[in-house]
Amino acid sequence: MNAADVNLYLVGFMGTGKSTVGRAVAQKLGFEVIDSDHEIERLHRQAIPKIFASAGEAAFRGMERTFIESGHPGTRTVVSCGGGLVVQPGMLALLKTKGVVVCLHASIETILARTARHQHRPLLVADNPEERIRTLYAAREAIYKQSGTVLLTDARPLHDIVGHVMRAWKRDARDFARAKP
Repeated sequence: MNAADVNLYLVGFMGTGKSTVGRAVAQKLGFEVIDSDHEIERLHRQAIPKIFASAGEAAFRGMERTFIESGHPGTRTVVSCGGGLVVQPGMLALLKTKGVVVCLHASIETILARTARHQHRPLLVADNPEERIRTLYAAREAIYKQSGTVLLTDARPLHDIVGHVMRAWKRDARDFARAKP
């Protein structure tokens, strides 16, 4: 495999900038960009809150696994992963067989500010969204830190974040390509 064709998977908590950064990096690389949540909504013809309400979170997580296993191109793609995708058992290992994984990170305060105006996040439908974010983040933080290169997105210009993601991808894509037959 050519290092220049290796997929990039952006993981991290909601509100860390995965979709925005993913679009910018894909444009620079000339890659396709896919948001796993949007693709699942398109394929199942339902918004994620409706999927959660009708089928439950476990069914949604199964849809994420299917998407990663076989629902997207194997090369030249940036995939912005849903916030909970990588925390499922075995998903981080699966992602690492598919390409380079970079984790975007932000402070709880930044996440709160970025998610406050979004009503499409079913895991934040709670009496106290801040408490819910803190609880979810605490439960997920360890797996995020194991995901690969972790980049802070707080108060940084997009071009700076994109530059860091590109450098991490280039470095790790060479190693990934060497390891693949």
